Amino acid sequence: MTTARLLARTVRGAETLAAQEIRSLGAVDRIAHREVWWTCDTPGPEVLDLRCADDVFLVAAEVGGIGRAKADLRLLAKAAAAVDAAALVSRRAAFGAVDRPSTMDVSASFLGRRNFTRYDLEDAVGEPLAAALGLPYRSRRHGTPPAGLTWRVTVADDRAVLALRIAGRPLHRRDYRRATRPGALHPPLAAAMLRLADPGPGARLLDPFCGSGTIPLEAGTPGAVGTDADPAAIAAATANGAGRGVAWAVADAGRLPFRAGAVDVVVTNPPWDRQVRAAGVLAARPHRFWHELARVLAPTGRAVLLLPDVDDHLARAAGAGLRPVDRRPVSLFGRHPEIVTMTRAGG
Repeated sequence: MTTARLLARTVRGAETLAAQEIRSLGAVDRIAHREVWWTCDTPGPEVLDLRCADDVFLVAAEVGGIGRAKADLRLLAKAAAAVDAAALVSRRAAFGAVDRPSTMDVSASFLGRRNFTRYDLEDAVGEPLAAALGLPYRSRRHGTPPAGLTWRVTVADDRAVLALRIAGRPLHRRDYRRATRPGALHPPLAAAMLRLADPGPGARLLDPFCGSGTIPLEAGTPGAVGTDADPAAIAAATANGAGRGVAWAVADAGRLPFRAGAVDVVVTNPPWDRQVRAAGVLAARPHRFWHELARVLAPTGRAVLLLPDVDDHLARAAGAGLRPVDRRPVSLFGRHPEIVTMTRAGG
């Protein structure tokens, strides 16, 4: 079997972290805006276990010369018709896909202004691909189609990429997520934060704003602890984490129920009155969180946090004896926070 070219889509800002994970599966060729490209000589289902990637695809074609005019879509249609779609679908199975779709759809996006819509783009490649495979084509012009074989088209500058999703659904849709809450963290972003935290064997990991439990569940660390001031959040986390060995507790992040230096790693997405209002002690004194974080963190421990308005928070963290050692801006659903890694000053 020839070498396969693969493409992972990621959160903006998490590309290098996804690439670190992907290097265990193949050779990374290129890292671009929300993309990691790599080659793989030995197909296997391990690609479906990637945690930092939003989705993963087999590359079908790259097409240059795509301008702004609707007539340029003929180039894409011609390239789609030339793809050996049946062979690519067969290779998809070699990478662990077990579903047998009875329909086909296309999801597309482009950067910059164009004289065509995403639906025009999708239909231009969807119709010839469906004809080649003998599958009904479900256009997204009429709403989200039922689960089927999904192709992905992206256009940036004058270059288009056509690729086939390997999994039956996007990788970011986790099986454990049965219950959710406002402000729930995007799972691949949680996985990227955990890669930065790098909790070793036996490390005690805490998320003091656990919500529905995404970070401790992504960690998969025996003995991980998730706390939240909202009993409804802990109920959701408990439902999501059934049988996974995570401990959950209702606790105020301004008065954490842990002794000094008891926690090796803290990974969390504090509310800061955005999608979720601060509660308990932090509703009146949000700065108390930084002092509690510094108190419970082991002398050589580290904290990885997703923070908006970073410079304001870093000033308060410094006052509690914490210092940043890494900052990574990310883009998520129109917001632009940073992943900040901290240690205790002198730690």
